[in-house]
Amino acid sequence: MFKELEVSSTGVGLFFLGLVILTIGLVYFFRRKYNSYKLQDLLNSNAGKKAQTISERTKFPEMDVFKISGSFFNYGMTAAVAFALIAMSWTTYERQIKVDLSDLVMDDEVEIEVPRTAEPPPPPPPPPPPVIQEVPDTEVIEEEQPVFENQEVTQETRVEAPVVEKKAPPPPPPPPPPAPVEEEIFKVVEQMPRFPGCEDKKTEAEKELCAKTKMLEYIYKNLKYPAIARENGVEGQVVLQFVVDKDGSITDTKIVRDIGAGCGTAAETIVNGMNDMGKKWTPGKQRGRAVRVLYTLPVKFKLEG
Repeated sequence: MFKELEVSSTGVGLFFLGLVILTIGLVYFFRRKYNSYKLQDLLNSNAGKKAQTISERTKFPEMDVFKISGSFFNYGMTAAVAFALIAMSWTTYERQIKVDLSDLVMDDEVEIEVPRTAEPPPPPPPPPPPVIQEVPDTEVIEEEQPVFENQEVTQETRVEAPVVEKKAPPPPPPPPPPAPVEEEIFKVVEQMPRFPGCEDKKTEAEKELCAKTKMLEYIYKNLKYPAIARENGVEGQVVLQFVVDKDGSITDTKIVRDIGAGCGTAAETIVNGMNDMGKKWTPGKQRGRAVRVLYTLPVKFKLEG
């Protein structure tokens, strides 16, 4: 209904400035008008008139400003209503972001290295070599000659067998700890992970196109061009790799290609900020189950001409 009354920020500012100038002009005009009256002229013009009201007894009718108070009141009401209408018609628009899906095409091939989630423990260190201790020279003490006893055995000698004590076998050693299971990270799956916000689309192709478009809109809306890169005219493509987990969260973000001047760090900050969007990615699926997928994302830095 009031679409034709859309007013930009510049229009609101100009209207407010014009209203202030008009008010100051009216005050200046009436001030000069009342200052132009001379006392002798007022006395001559009102010499034969009889005062009819109390105000005419105290001042000349020409100098009575209360006669135009109604006009000033109407002017104030009109200005207030007009300003309120303009303020309610104040319309702001979001910055239009131009999305080009060709920005997701990498300029050069990037070698993809799948990060390891868990590394096997290092082998134990070898035992230290035995220390050879030097035996000091000792004096040889001659022992006393032993006394030999008669150990002759005859048929009448009774020999008792020694009693052997049976010892319990030692307990078996504990089993080795289970090796850490490395969860596989896929590069390509049947259904690649997607940026959130396109669940209402019907076909997979529409969902894929919508997800890429929304992802670029999110990146270029929140990406802050580093000041040092802007001052030095640094442009190019930063390539990032990150893992989309089974719950849709972003982990293991890594800068694969950087153009310097803080551009890589700025792009990495945007990717890590996807965990704070409120909605998480749709995880990738392989054979109907959610899996971890390595995602490669190029981010283009280009100065506006």
